[in-house]
Amino acid sequence: MLSFAVIIVSVNKAIDYFSFVTIEKQMMEKADLCELSFREILAKHEKAEGEGQVSNVPRSALETLKASGQEVRIYDSNQKLLGLAVNGIIVYDGNPLIFKGNIENALKGNYSYSVTDNKLLYFAIPIQDMYYQNIYVFEFVEDISYFYEIMNQIRYILFASAGGFLVPITLSSLFIARNTTKPIKYLLGATEKFSKQQFEQVELNRKDELGMLAAGLNRMGIQLNDYIQYQKQFVSNVSHELKTPLAAIRGFSQYLYEGDNEDKELQKIYFHLVNESDRLTLLINELLMLSRFDKAGPDEIGTEKTDLSELTGQVIADMRAKAEGKAISLEVKLEKGAFAYVNQILMSHAIANILDNAIKYSNANTHIQIETLIRQKEAVIQIRDQGIGIGEDEIAQVQERFYRARNSNEAKGSGLGLSMCKEIAEKFNGYLVIESKIDVGSTVSIVLPLV
Repeated sequence: MLSFAVIIVSVNKAIDYFSFVTIEKQMMEKADLCELSFREILAKHEKAEGEGQVSNVPRSALETLKASGQEVRIYDSNQKLLGLAVNGIIVYDGNPLIFKGNIENALKGNYSYSVTDNKLLYFAIPIQDMYYQNIYVFEFVEDISYFYEIMNQIRYILFASAGGFLVPITLSSLFIARNTTKPIKYLLGATEKFSKQQFEQVELNRKDELGMLAAGLNRMGIQLNDYIQYQKQFVSNVSHELKTPLAAIRGFSQYLYEGDNEDKELQKIYFHLVNESDRLTLLINELLMLSRFDKAGPDEIGTEKTDLSELTGQVIADMRAKAEGKAISLEVKLEKGAFAYVNQILMSHAIANILDNAIKYSNANTHIQIETLIRQKEAVIQIRDQGIGIGEDEIAQVQERFYRARNSNEAKGSGLGLSMCKEIAEKFNGYLVIESKIDVGSTVSIVLPLV
């Protein structure tokens, strides 16, 4: 569209330029004829003077050239008007419009002209005597309004033609753009689904590069899906296999810890075995839950309209004792009307996990703020602590499975908590937001569509 507009403007300018060049050329040819006629009259005058006859040059010139233009003027070398003819009639008195700049320029030996607002062209011609001195100026006035009318008609035809071309060109461009961008948007949507592990078949019946790209995406999706399913199945199988022997190890460790009270060194070893057994048991339970969560499709996870403020309040009530045991105060602000479609068990687990992290990684005598709020068309559960914080370069990584921040060794964990919270939020068309600074604290928000 911009290129088309530039072309139209350029063509319009070109028409103006070349048309005016044409009319200027015509006026120059006319000026040459007038000058030739005037010089003939001047030659006759010089001959008559040589024969002792009286001759009036301006009068003779007016009689001969009075029909050369709408107006005809003759000036002497002092810029004095010597004669005037209007529409072929000699006028002996009058007050015509005079462009002194034109007359002065002509007396220097140059053609000079001006165009008035009412489309009149004043063309001044220098007249030389036999000694090549500019003794007269002949000026004719030409009405060139017809030229502007022709230009306006040409412009009208040009713009009308441009408008006629513009409509089909625009429609064609929209059609081509739609046919080009539609499959690209479709492929972008497919890659977005792939990033969320939603591997649907990409169908694009084309034989060009886009069709080849769609086929490549299909193959990649199949391979990724097979790999992820194999990985999830492997984790599930290993977790099931480890659960029974780990329970036995934990039981024997507990028995030994409670039974041997004499050897203090053995007591420490048994206590360590019990703690590690508990940590592994927690890890396996989380892996099994994660496996069940992965296998469940969107339709298999039952959702219902839930008051997130009420659900958050229940989780806080269950975990308040743990916070108080560490001398951490909970500041609660729950806004009414924060409703979302979620599975209450899974969402409770996500809230509890984030709150548990806040308690684990906070020092004694600090505060944790738990808030639910409505922001535009979103319901937000926000938990802010004053704990050890997470490095800015690790915020994205802590949402991946099994990743633990560099400064998290002071508390037990599996590295699965935040990744599970992220996946739970995404199951319900939401997302997780983490803001954190080292030794200042962290703010974790679960954001869900408001209903």
